[in-house]
Amino acid sequence: MTLVACLDVGSTDTKLAVVDVTDGRLAATATHPTTAGTDVLDGVDALLAAAAARVGPVEHVYCCSSAGGGLRLAVVGQEALVSADAAHRVALSAGARVVHVAAGRQTPAQLRDVRAARPDVLLLAGGTDGGDPDTLLHNARRLAAARWRVPVVVAGNSDVRDEVAGLLAARGLPVTATGNVLPRIGVLDPAPARAAIREVFLRHVIGGKRLSRGTRFQRMVSAATPDAVLTGVSLLADLLADQGDLLVVDVGGATTDVYSALVPDESATVASGVAGTGVAGILWRARTVEGDLGVRWNTDGITAAAQRERLTVPDPAGGALGFAAAAAAVAVRRHTRTGRDLRNVVSVVASGGVFRHAEPTAANAALAPTLHDHAGGWALPRAPHVAVDRRYVLAPAGLLAEDHPGAAAALLRQLLHR
Repeated sequence: MTLVACLDVGSTDTKLAVVDVTDGRLAATATHPTTAGTDVLDGVDALLAAAAARVGPVEHVYCCSSAGGGLRLAVVGQEALVSADAAHRVALSAGARVVHVAAGRQTPAQLRDVRAARPDVLLLAGGTDGGDPDTLLHNARRLAAARWRVPVVVAGNSDVRDEVAGLLAARGLPVTATGNVLPRIGVLDPAPARAAIREVFLRHVIGGKRLSRGTRFQRMVSAATPDAVLTGVSLLADLLADQGDLLVVDVGGATTDVYSALVPDESATVASGVAGTGVAGILWRARTVEGDLGVRWNTDGITAAAQRERLTVPDPAGGALGFAAAAAAVAVRRHTRTGRDLRNVVSVVASGGVFRHAEPTAANAALAPTLHDHAGGWALPRAPHVAVDRRYVLAPAGLLAEDHPGAAAALLRQLLHR
């Protein structure tokens, strides 16, 4: 038996899963309010101590975090419908909450709007490899002259990538240069930028949130929570690949995230796990995040969105589950409007504390408006298997996927039992 701890330090709660990585057995789970008011490690250590008393000490600790608002990212691209859209989707897949998207040659006033969105990281994109470099260089010069201090990830035209990085570094900006998110029209390559954003998040953002004294928490965290969940979703999709597509709806206190994993169309040109169709390409595995749909902090946003979509408006007296139902329905509608075809979804997984703590019949009833949304303008899955991530295994599986893929897969198989 080899026990490891998987921690998700959220803005509201810190969740622990102790996993025996020899067979993927879930040995223990626990939750503690996140102690952001003092030091997030206070809650972490309380959970680890309780787990040690119950099942014994762990040999390693894996951790993801969305505390302090998670990863806030702004995007500046070349054209709204091409490079800015591509960079936006890549940023979402990296576990970021995209707080601003801009395109074209930025003016000082436009850069003030970017700054006002308070991003933790700026993703600077623009131009295909070998294409027009002028907009990317212009925006880099504007940033360099604007006393910008937020870390920048440069993921644009490779012909001028080093020049752009040099312009920013010369003004003391933390800058990371990586592969182009759109190396050529119709080909979206998310992996290099996603890895760079993750590294910047770990190196600059976690420490800058002042969530803990010292560097122990910063060294402990290996991913933003949505990034870990997307990794778990991708692994679950691999287990389902011979059956069809996967949809995951995660309703949280501040946001509602939707993940879809589509089986690649072999008739399409595929590069780096994405399809070469459309001017900005298609991510086979994608995430959208709705910052106005949260059952703890954004119930007014859920009400307003439900009214705009002509859905049943939640009754506050009915509790959080009604808001979760409306948030899920709105978020999936928005997800499909990005071009996602969910007709071949064979499994739907609901995540989030509201669903985990609800009675099974109540949770299934809350998902019904989404799965029977005939007025939503999207083709519904025919007969999907519906599951609730009651033991919260998606994030732990994502944390374990690299070092212990067998254990991660074993954790996820419990969601597939019919």
